[in-house]
Amino acid sequence: MSEPLLDVRGLKTQLSLEEGPVLAVDDVSFSIPPGGTLGVVGESGCGKSLTALSVMRLVPEPPGRVVGGQILFQGEDLLTLPEGKMRRMRGRHLSMVFQEPMTSLNPVYTVGEQIGEGVRLHQGLSKAAAREHSVEMLRQVGIPAPEQRVDSYPHQLSGGMRQRVMIALALACGPELLIADEPTTALDVTIQAQILELLERLQAERRMAVMLITHDLGVVAESCDAVVVMYAGRVVERAPVKALFRQPAHPYTAGLLRSIPALQETGEAGARPRLKTIPGMVPSLRRLPGGCRFRDRCERALDICARVEPALEAKREGQEAACHNPVPAP
Repeated sequence: MSEPLLDVRGLKTQLSLEEGPVLAVDDVSFSIPPGGTLGVVGESGCGKSLTALSVMRLVPEPPGRVVGGQILFQGEDLLTLPEGKMRRMRGRHLSMVFQEPMTSLNPVYTVGEQIGEGVRLHQGLSKAAAREHSVEMLRQVGIPAPEQRVDSYPHQLSGGMRQRVMIALALACGPELLIADEPTTALDVTIQAQILELLERLQAERRMAVMLITHDLGVVAESCDAVVVMYAGRVVERAPVKALFRQPAHPYTAGLLRSIPALQETGEAGARPRLKTIPGMVPSLRRLPGGCRFRDRCERALDICARVEPALEAKREGQEAACHNPVPAP
């Protein structure tokens, strides 16, 4: 087994709110091997994006602050690096594609200038060479007529093309790790598929590791090697993708899988069966319940779940869950 490229250990990220500080990322651990793909899933507000921003050391201060843990990248703890060295790491060794490219791209610079800025900084290219590299990156991500599009501004491009520009920008310096935070959220289904195919192709060509943050379990099944399931700031299950889809151990994961729409035969009078949902709401980080954070929504809750917060432990080979009463294996 090779050493992990990224090894996150006991990460804690705190947010300072009017009511007081809360741990929005609480004791999160996972690893990604070189060339591997990790999916991070969970409902909105569970801490997925904040975990990614913590890895990149881009959590806005205030209100956020990493208060514990280690983020080991190629064995070096990113949390101990001086800001200048961390700036040099971003783009060159690890990069991030954000959810909404229109708010991530600078509206007053052309896309070519924005891609070229990174390669000039990290690789010392001349302005002409950086422009040529920008054209090549646009070509690699499938943007038509890249020689003309390199001089376009973000508002002159469609949503799908802007997302491709974001990917080109993130990959321009050949990073070993790409963090993709909901890279297809605002796109229609056809463009979503194109973007995901593009990421898979570029990953295979570059032997790059990917951390994919998504709500879409179908994307995880198709694209990922392993999965981390988060709930209310904590990891509740961690498993290889095939094991998790074959038999989830945590009731929350099982509920997520049951809620996936599927092509099913119609019932009587042509009616389709209703989708199964997880009852209740994700608890507020300001008022987390004692014991298991999922217990108020869990059909398998026991008395101990109200008293003792479960630890993330091995429940079956290669599969860990934080649950006192896990879903039994078939």
